[in-house]
Amino acid sequence: MRENKIDSGHHTMNLKSSSHQQSLLWGIDLGGTKIEGVIIDQSQPNKALHRLRLPTESAQGAQRVISQLQLLVTQLEQASGSRRACKIGIGAPGVIDPSTGIFRDSNISCLNGRLLQKELSAALECEVLLANDANCFVLAEAFWGAARDHRVVMGLILGTGVGGGIVINGHLIPGLHGIAGEWGNNALCSEGGACYESKKGCNEMVLSGPALEQFYQNITGEKVALSEIVQRAAAGEAAAQQTLERLQEKFAEAIASPINILDPDAIVIGGGVGNIDLLYEESTRSKISRYVFHDDVKTQFLKPILGDSAGVFGAAMLGVEAL
Repeated sequence: MRENKIDSGHHTMNLKSSSHQQSLLWGIDLGGTKIEGVIIDQSQPNKALHRLRLPTESAQGAQRVISQLQLLVTQLEQASGSRRACKIGIGAPGVIDPSTGIFRDSNISCLNGRLLQKELSAALECEVLLANDANCFVLAEAFWGAARDHRVVMGLILGTGVGGGIVINGHLIPGLHGIAGEWGNNALCSEGGACYESKKGCNEMVLSGPALEQFYQNITGEKVALSEIVQRAAAGEAAAQQTLERLQEKFAEAIASPINILDPDAIVIGGGVGNIDLLYEESTRSKISRYVFHDDVKTQFLKPILGDSAGVFGAAMLGVEAL
């Protein structure tokens, strides 16, 4: 059972702190275009006491990104009137190789190949807890969001890319290589072609927003945003409906493997593709049952309820995980 419980209406907290300062959690969501920081109180985790954003400016290199992080932390100190926490959680696209400490596989390419957690700890003059952004997403939703009453939770990010994370009994599971839940590079047996890592027909190359838009463009010759494709499907356009029907079929095939291995209580789906209602309909569950060992699929598929707060709240939650 959970060792660290958070009070958000249904959970109680048995984390002890000797002062208000110690009860504050600091989190940063490091994205490709923006950096967001929050300070939250463990006793009121459903809202940010302070929340600030700065541009990432990664085109200017890694040192510029680190400088922006330093500036953000300083501004949070000034806004809150409190000294910085001894631990700051940071969520970022990419993973740390546990055997080397090297940060890799990030779309913020200037940060790849660096001992990033060590560098950030020195730059911010505190212990930095660095985790994949999808892991932060599922950690927040498992504790404070849509899946807070469930024991085994998988979080999926279906957006520009495809990723995921796993929380069991309230604890994040990073895995031996730091890639637990990285479902985006799993291959779909029914697909051909190569993704950026030369894996044939991986989930990301089929289920991501850009992949769906490309499929629609291949049919129609028209480049259209995914949100417009969804609207056109609702209006009865055949090409748009074909695009979403393919999404439904391929999602059912793809999600069967994690269900067979993890048998999760709930799967929370974030990202732009996760907004498509079709993924949560009974017809999708019926298709999933064709691929899952148990033909009566009871896994709950949930929309996140924390919105764009999930990543940064999950980053703050890393401070609790460290306890």
